[in-house]
This record gives sequence, structure tokens and C-alpha cells, in this order.
Amino acid sequence: MSFSIEGKTAIVTGAANGVGLAIARHFVDQGANVMFADMDEGRLCDELGEANGDGGRGTARAFAGDLRERLTIANLLSATIDAFERVDILVNACRQMVPSDPLDPDNDAVQMLLEQNLMTSLRLSQTVAKRMIKQVEDIEPDERPSTIGSIINLSSIAARRTHPELLGYSVSTAALDQMTRSLAVALAPHRIRVNGVSFGSVLSNSLKGALKQNADYRTNIRDHTPMHRIAKPGEVAEAAQFLASDAAAFMTGQIMTVDGGRTLLDPVSAPAH
Repeated sequence: MSFSIEGKTAIVTGAANGVGLAIARHFVDQGANVMFADMDEGRLCDELGEANGDGGRGTARAFAGDLRERLTIANLLSATIDAFERVDILVNACRQMVPSDPLDPDNDAVQMLLEQNLMTSLRLSQTVAKRMIKQVEDIEPDERPSTIGSIINLSSIAARRTHPELLGYSVSTAALDQMTRSLAVALAPHRIRVNGVSFGSVLSNSLKGALKQNADYRTNIRDHTPMHRIAKPGEVAEAAQFLASDAAAFMTGQIMTVDGGRTLLDPVSAPAH
């Protein structure tokens, strides 16, 4: 079974940097038409130019806006349909991590991260799923493909670990995992698959900055990872491609873990990002 996504149309959020950018660019390289979505318009435009100039087989377009706003979500879908006429894949890669004091009643990190990491993904998934269903309305049920759409949520192993200083992030990603499973069941009759990729430390720009500030941080991560290294963003992108492809046509409601074995160990003090 091929992992091909060539000719498919994908929306990737959080596509101006980090893992979201790696997924968006990888999808273009693999022949998909991709709408890069992010709040950072300047960086988004810079990355879009590079994506279209790298010789990828697909086409890249950009959409800038705050997806916490319902109107922005509607506009993103409209822009995607205007550019590519359909949408087959949604990757919810826009997420935020803010340290918080779990004993501070005035800290609103949990509420903020639930809105950013959970509710934005839920609303966008609902909106895109309706479009996916509409796209096959004129096709007889027995003639429709086994999968009409794939939704992929980016999560974290923090959802299964105990890190008090990351209370909001852990709670929001745990909720995202449950949302993935719930939507998978709800959308299965419509032949839309919903899966997640849960990952540990990935060498994104933010982690590179943290490693520069703390020389012991890299050693700490490696020591708590059986494979003794930090993942490359492209390794998460390849997992996302598998879930988006027909090779995963009978997979839904699954949280694929890409962490080098980190969750096989149990020290709670090990960083989970």
C-alpha cells in the first residue's frame, strides 16, 4: 500500500514554523496542494516562497489569521476551496505551550491553552468535516471511496506524563487526545478518519533556543530517551503523511506516538517537549 498523498489538498495550521512548517513543506514535496495557515503573516509569506521554490510536486498557498476566531476559520476554508476546489486532509498543528504554577488561582494558562490547543482544533475539524461530507454528496454511497477525508491532530506525550509546571499544556493535550477519539467515532460513518500524532522532544526553533540557554538540557533529554537523541521535525511529518495516506485507511481514533521510546520510561522530572 502506497503512502502517497499526491493530488490531495491539505490544510496545515501552525505552518509558519516548527513541526507544522515541516509537515506543510513535506506534504508539498510529496505532491499535495497545501494551504499554510498561521497567525504570523510575515514569516508565513517567507516560508511560502521557499516552499514553492524548492521544486516540490505540489502547490503551496498561505492564509494568515487568528483561528481562535470562528469567522477566521470560515475564511480559511473558503480560501482553500477558492485555491484548490476541495479539502482532503486537515492537520491541526497549531499549538502553544506556556509554563504555569498549578497552585496560582490567578493563572489562566489552563483556560488559554484549552482554547488554543483544544477548541481551535475542534472548531476547525467540525467545519472542515462538513465540507468533506458535502464534497461527496453527489456520489452514490456504495461508490464513494473508503475514506473521504483525514484529520490529524498534533498532540504531546505530556498528555500522559505528570509535569506540574506544564499543567495547562498537559491538560489541553490530554483533552485533545480524547477529542481525537470522540471525533473518530462520530465521523466514522461519514468515512472521515481522525487520528493523532503524539511526540516528545523535536528539534524545532523553540527547542533550539532552549538548548542554547541551557547546556544540560540536551543531555537531560537524551538521557531520558531510549534512542538517545532528539527527533527531527521531518520524522513527525512522515508519521503525519502515513496517517493522511490510504495506507492508514482502516486506522481511526489512534494516537501514534513518536518519541524515541520516552514514554517507556517513567521519571516525572524528565522534560516532555
